[in-house]
Amino acid sequence: MNTKQNRLLIFGAGVIGSVYALRFAQYGLDVTVLARGKRLDELKRNGLRYNDNGTIKQISIKTIEKLEDDDIYDYIFVPVRYDQAESALTLIKNNQSKTIVTLTNTIGYESWLEIVGDRLLPGFPGAGGDIKEDVLYAQFGSEKHQGTIFGEINGLTTERVKELAKILETVDLHYEIQKDIQAFHISHTALAIVNKHFYTIDGIVDIEIARSVSTLSKIAADIKQNIHLVEQAGILVIPPETKAMGELSDTDIISRYHQMLSNDFIIDVKLGNHAVSQKAEIMLLDEVFHKKMSIQR
Repeated sequence: MNTKQNRLLIFGAGVIGSVYALRFAQYGLDVTVLARGKRLDELKRNGLRYNDNGTIKQISIKTIEKLEDDDIYDYIFVPVRYDQAESALTLIKNNQSKTIVTLTNTIGYESWLEIVGDRLLPGFPGAGGDIKEDVLYAQFGSEKHQGTIFGEINGLTTERVKELAKILETVDLHYEIQKDIQAFHISHTALAIVNKHFYTIDGIVDIEIARSVSTLSKIAADIKQNIHLVEQAGILVIPPETKAMGELSDTDIISRYHQMLSNDFIIDVKLGNHAVSQKAEIMLLDEVFHKKMSIQR
C-alpha cells in the first residue's frame, strides 16, 4: 500500500501533535490536525510556524475543529497529556476510524480500552520541545531508542503495526516496534515522574535551583527507587538505558542531569512553557505509578 493514500489525523496541536503534523506535511502525506481556540485560529491564519535552525518558516496544514463520526482516517494520533487522554479518547469514541495511536505517558490501558476497544494502538512520541509565541521549537530523537515507539498490547506484529512503520519510514523517522509496550510505558514513567522536583507550588524552578545538588540529589534517589519498584513488581525495565540509570551511583546520575541541564533544548523541554503545562500530568502519573507498584508487590 502506498503510504500517501493513508489519511492521517493528529488529534491536538500542542508541541507533539505539531511536530508530527509538520513532518508528515513536509513529506506530502495526507495529514489533518484537529485544533481548537487560539491555536486553530493561528494555524488557519499563518499555517504551522516553526523554527528551522534559527529561521522561522511556515507550512500550510489542513485543520478541523470537530471530528465527525463518519470522517474516517487510517490512523488517528492522540498526542495529549496523560491527564487529558481519557477525555480525548471519549471525543473519538463514536468515530469509525479503525486505529487510534496514543502518543503519551501512561502505566496501563484499561480505561482507554473501555472507551475505544481494540482500536487502541499504544505508543510514545519520539520528539520534544516547546511552542513560543506560536512558533514550534521542537525536534525528533536521532536514535532508534529515542524514536517513536509503538506496539500492540499483546506483542503481535499486526498489519497495522507494519503499515505504521512504513509511514514513519516514508517520513524518515526513527521508530521501534515494542513487543512489551506496557513494560516500556511503566519504565518510562519511573523516570518521567522525577520531574516533579522541578515544580513549585505556583510554577517551575529556575535553572540554578534545577541544577543544584539539593534538587538533583532528590532526582537521583527517586530514579533508583522507582526503577527498583518496577523490578520488584516483576516488570521488565526497558530499554536497557533506563535499567542502567537505576544502577548508576547518585553522583553519576547527578552529573548526568547537570550535563543535560546545560543544553538549551533540554532546558526548554524540562523547564519551559510545555513543562509548566505538564505539571498536572506528572503529579497524576506519580500518584498512579506508586499506587500501581504498591499493588503489584
